[in-house]
Amino acid sequence: MQQELNDNPLIAVDFEGLVRANIGWMLGLAGRILNDHDLAKDAVQLAFSKIHLKIDQFEGRSHPKTWMHRIVVNEALMILRKKKRANEQSIDQLLPSFDARGMRVPVPHVTAETSETALHSKQTVSIVRELISELPDAYRVVLQLRDIEEMTTAEVSDFLEITETNVKVRLHRARTALKSLLEPMFYDGQI
Repeated sequence: MQQELNDNPLIAVDFEGLVRANIGWMLGLAGRILNDHDLAKDAVQLAFSKIHLKIDQFEGRSHPKTWMHRIVVNEALMILRKKKRANEQSIDQLLPSFDARGMRVPVPHVTAETSETALHSKQTVSIVRELISELPDAYRVVLQLRDIEEMTTAEVSDFLEITETNVKVRLHRARTALKSLLEPMFYDGQI
């Protein structure tokens, strides 16, 4: 047992140093999932508490940051599960509409100067983040974990305790809703 503890790279680390080195990215991650700075601080505090309690159980099969990432995401998701949102809205109005024949009603298409210019614009990034934050939790979290945190569908499924099919459906609906929110801004020249 003593040899196993000596092999654990996190045991030898000063915990205060571990906190200082990782608190920034952990707050950012929790903030993007929870969409609330105070709740993000709570999630990170809970994560550090869990890391401190379970540091001797870290087996070294993954990078320590990967292990801590998983703990932060789990704590943020636990907070989301506990938090019941009465004002959560449906995204149905943002999904495509279809005519009587079942054909998708086309939306006029306008292109930006170049897709690279729009993508790299700080204003665009800010607007996209703001619009993502407006999505209902069930869709926003899946979009955040899958597209921004670049987790696999299986990992998101495990984290959220839903089927992979449900992850794919929510992700598709979230992307479609986000696209519907962004399109008017392209038409108006805001982006």
